[in-house]
Amino acid sequence: MSEAFYTDKARVRASFEKAAASYDSAAVLQREVSDRMAERLDYIKHQPVVILDAGAGTGYGSAELRRRYPQARVIELDLAHAMLQASRERGRSGDGLLKKLFKPSQPWQINADIEKLPLADASVDMIWSNLTIQWINEPDKMFAEMRRVLKPDGMLMFSTLGPDTLFELRDAFAGVDGATHVNQFIDMHDIGDALMRAGFAEPVMDMEKIALTYDDTRAVMRDLKAIGAHNATAGRGRGLMGKQAWRKVEAAYERHRRDGKLPASYEVVYGHAWKGTEKKLAKMTDDGRQVIEFVKKAPKP
Repeated sequence: MSEAFYTDKARVRASFEKAAASYDSAAVLQREVSDRMAERLDYIKHQPVVILDAGAGTGYGSAELRRRYPQARVIELDLAHAMLQASRERGRSGDGLLKKLFKPSQPWQINADIEKLPLADASVDMIWSNLTIQWINEPDKMFAEMRRVLKPDGMLMFSTLGPDTLFELRDAFAGVDGATHVNQFIDMHDIGDALMRAGFAEPVMDMEKIALTYDDTRAVMRDLKAIGAHNATAGRGRGLMGKQAWRKVEAAYERHRRDGKLPASYEVVYGHAWKGTEKKLAKMTDDGRQVIEFVKKAPKP
């Protein structure tokens, strides 16, 4: 994998450890995408007993999963220990008086990498992963791990970011120097191919564009810092950018201003698939290739 795509995992962990306290104040996109993922569950018949939230962050998605599946055990897994601590504090603050009196057991949490899941084979019924897999380096390895821990007929549901994400910021940094300044993300069709190679059945994927707006370039960068979404590519610059170079970036970003605001665009990719059984794997072409359905989804107003 080229430096443009390769993620420095130590940098990712450190960024999210630092961002845990400020994450919820800036994670507008993450909450919106989580809500849109949850809406998709309304149309899927599945009653999981054990759910893995892979990349749980501060627990927003986990809370929805517990509300939706009150009888299920939700396991929160995240690379950053501070994120799990923030999730636990969120749960405590949301407890009513009755729950506090009876001191319920804390949710299960695992501080680990989704590319190396410390779980037994066939141990979970559903994997939920919201805006996390864009930080991994080996999609094939990750999907193989996810399939390994899923039970037969278990479901994987995820969201991630596509290559058009933050194209305005990437354009603004173009030509400033030889370093990479914005993370690169994998195309939806390549993710679908990786699912197929891992042996998932009936994969369905779709994509939509979501734009957040800001007053200036520095506000964009502040939000990215607050959620821990630093540039984590191996080819990033290691020093601070000079004032002259930064002014060039700001001037270049200004070309994208519309209606008085600067947009930060995100290409959000959604997918779900099942751990293949003989029944589910029957959806193949005549030459033995698995069929992947791509759904064109109109953006929400």
